[in-house]
Order: sequence, then structure tokens, then C-alpha cells
Amino acid sequence: MANLITTAGANRVLTMDLHAGQIQGFFDIPTDNLWAAPVMAADIQERYASEKLMVVSPDVGGVVRARSLAKRLDNAPLAIVDKRRERAGESEVMNIIGDVEGHCCVLVDDIVDSAGTLCNAAAALKAQGATKVLAYCSHGVLSGKAVERVANGELAELVVTDSIYHANMGETPKIRRLAIAPLFGEAIHRIADESSVSSLFD
Repeated sequence: MANLITTAGANRVLTMDLHAGQIQGFFDIPTDNLWAAPVMAADIQERYASEKLMVVSPDVGGVVRARSLAKRLDNAPLAIVDKRRERAGESEVMNIIGDVEGHCCVLVDDIVDSAGTLCNAAAALKAQGATKVLAYCSHGVLSGKAVERVANGELAELVVTDSIYHANMGETPKIRRLAIAPLFGEAIHRIADESSVSSLFD
């Protein structure tokens, strides 16, 4: 795909929250990978500033992303969902690393597809005493019965950016979209001015 984009004549790529940052290395042209974290942090502070917040990574691999968001939220405490399958054919056991009791937990991830992991994590967090569980994800794929799963699950709210359009997202008030056009607009402006794009995330 990187070669196709380059061969088609593009001389620069601007994207957001690649699933793996190493993907940038496949491009032979300048590539800027924007982060949705500043947009998410601003929304969380606007809506949930009065809550006792804790940022939660839905798996061990997402700890760096969760820590980055926690830092933007006045160094909010961090917890991790440790997901493991004890035996083949048995459902996953979710252990919570961290004391979430009495906290409003904010799950953060780059992609939400079927929403199964997020909904299971939300149920596990509520069982451990979380007062409320929210999820903020960069890209809402929301395949299959994801919307229905969120509507009927323990998540109080799922917030995704509008990087992917879905006609059926309005079917539940639990799912909300954040606009990322201002972030991309500012990045394009900086590229045109030959000023720093990375300083957007300092």
C-alpha cells in the first residue's frame, strides 16, 4: 500500500494513530502520524473533570498509549486489563492490575472493531468497583453487532473520532464522535508553512 501511494504520485502522507508506528518506515516519502490523544484529553477534561479519573489500557500492549493519555489528564492513575485464556475453548479471564474501586475508568485504544474486548473489560472494571466506565478509541470500525453490544453493555459511553463514517452510529446515544478535522487542518497548515508538526503533541 505504501508503494502504491508513492507510485500514484503522492509526495507526503498525513495519517492518524497507525496501529503500529513502525508502518511509517514502509514509506519512502515524508509521513506524519498524528495522535488523537490531545482531542480525546480535551473532551475528557471538558465533560468529566469533576470525576475521579483513572486511565485503563484494555491490554498489556496498549500501556504506552494509556500512559500518554493519563499524562495529559494531570497524571491520572493507570490500570491495565490482563486478558488471558486459561485453556483452549474456554472464555478469557480478565484480571485488573490496579485498584479501580471508586474511580471513573477511561479505557483507551486505537481501534474498536467488534467491541467485545471493551465491553468485557468494562464489565470486569465495574465488578472491581469502578463507578463508571468510558471508552475512547481513535478508529471506530464497529463491525457486526458492535453497536448493539455497546448499547447493551456496561460501557457508559464509547467515544470515537470521525475517521470512519457509519450511518448506524446514531442508533445508540452511548456512542459519540469527535471531529478530527481541526487537528488535520492545523497539521496541513504547519506542513504548508514548513513549521513543526510534532510540536502539536508537546
